[in-house]
Amino acid sequence: MRRDIFSEEHELFRSQFRRFAAAEIEPRIAEWNARGMSDRASWRRMGQEGFLGAAAPEAYGGAGADFLYDAIVMEELAYMRAHALMMSLHSDICVPYIVTYGTEEQKERYLPGAIAGEILMGIAMTEPGTGSDLANVQTAAIRNGDEYVINGSKTFISNGQIGDLFVVVAKTDPAAQPPHRGISLLLVEASAPGFARGRRLDKLGLTGQDTSELFFQDCRVPVGNLLGDVEGRGFYQLMESLQQERLCIAVSSIASCRRSLDDTVRYVKERKAFGQSIAGFQNTQFKLAEMATEVEVGQAFVDRLLVAHVRGDEIVSEASMGKWWASDLQKRVAGDCLQLHGGYGYMKETPISTDYADAAVQSIYAGTNEIMKLIIARRMGLEG
Repeated sequence: MRRDIFSEEHELFRSQFRRFAAAEIEPRIAEWNARGMSDRASWRRMGQEGFLGAAAPEAYGGAGADFLYDAIVMEELAYMRAHALMMSLHSDICVPYIVTYGTEEQKERYLPGAIAGEILMGIAMTEPGTGSDLANVQTAAIRNGDEYVINGSKTFISNGQIGDLFVVVAKTDPAAQPPHRGISLLLVEASAPGFARGRRLDKLGLTGQDTSELFFQDCRVPVGNLLGDVEGRGFYQLMESLQQERLCIAVSSIASCRRSLDDTVRYVKERKAFGQSIAGFQNTQFKLAEMATEVEVGQAFVDRLLVAHVRGDEIVSEASMGKWWASDLQKRVAGDCLQLHGGYGYMKETPISTDYADAAVQSIYAGTNEIMKLIIARRMGLEG
């Protein structure tokens, strides 16, 4: 189905990226999944071809394009199952923190390298004792002269092993009340004294995507690495940025649904049981018809959100709706498609088994789906 939100220029860009991805990314996916990490050379190639930070300002190496260009790359990577290359994390979650809140010195120092794929980024929010409860992070960054001294730990950090630069959520005023007023965001380079990478974590799904622990032991960074003009703005910066992060998940979830569905339609046409193709059974037809309808409904809603986001609308509630609904849909579609594959669907050699495992985390990160529903309810005036 044609999607009217994309112009001819957008679709030309999509065609260019598809050709690039078929030649440069798809052949490497199995290797990434086997070793649990992408490779730096592929990130550099993405940067050289202009597929990183397309929405970033031209002055720092970006294209100054709209967010739809980045959404196209997200869709194509998700459809290809290239989950190891966390482009949306790097380009659409981390880079915008510097674009939006960074000083001119920070922008000049980090953005050109990030857009070129030379500086890989991650964001360090989650801690062992705090998941979605960001207001109560325990990592502390206490000012000492011209430096911040950071102590604490983070976990479940994407790009934790391969990353060069992290946006770290920390308490610059541990005594602040309410607690969220003491939070700030700091840029921490992996070369900073006192910074250490922990384990690369062994996950159920997204096996090619590097997820790690990070540790800060008297880690020192210059005061100039604070994001924003003053301390204590970090929680608000996070809340302002999470709209786009949650929209990224909705975009990739729908694209992943399409791949699971397309593969399953092909499979049921080829697989025979009781003397006929599985596609001939009414249950198969009804299940696939239901899933195809839900994917189109989800796509229409996500497309509406993309248009509103590019327009600059405040869509916190709607992005939360899109995130939870699309990620739940991804889990249902992957599960129903696996069922239609029968025993073969449970085998790791069958891609639908990967889809099933990969879908599980979509309802957890960037705020659990339960948190999404709380946000929606509160914005409906339903607080107790």
